Amino acid sequence: MTSLKDIPDPAAQVIEAERQWLNAHLKLDLVLLDRLMADEFLQVNDRGELLSKQQVLASFKSGNRYWQEANSGEYKLQVYNEVAVVCGRWQAKGVNTGQSFDYAARYISVWVYRDKRWQMVSDQSTTITDEMRNASA
Repeated sequence: MTSLKDIPDPAAQVIEAERQWLNAHLKLDLVLLDRLMADEFLQVNDRGELLSKQQVLASFKSGNRYWQEANSGEYKLQVYNEVAVVCGRWQAKGVNTGQSFDYAARYISVWVYRDKRWQMVSDQSTTITDEMRNASA
């Protein structure tokens, strides 16, 4: 079992991995997405379906999914030895299966430290409704 003292600045490393994740989506960098996702990666989509790493990568390869712009922040991060949980906020604009989207969401991602790098094992996001956006403004 890896100890926190064996991982130099784990919080900074996880936030950097989060930024790489976002940039890989923007650039459609499938090699980087593949590297950042663990083989057992599972995504919970907005319909509650579970998508595997292969399904998520295939959705980008199809050309039916891309992001025109995106940003993330408001990170709340907990590191538990070789596991990190990130709650954050992101906003993105793009196309998914022919449908345009422009929305903000809160998300949670789970990262595992292995082979001297952080890999995402799961993520899920929930849309921030207009009602919630207006309440926080």
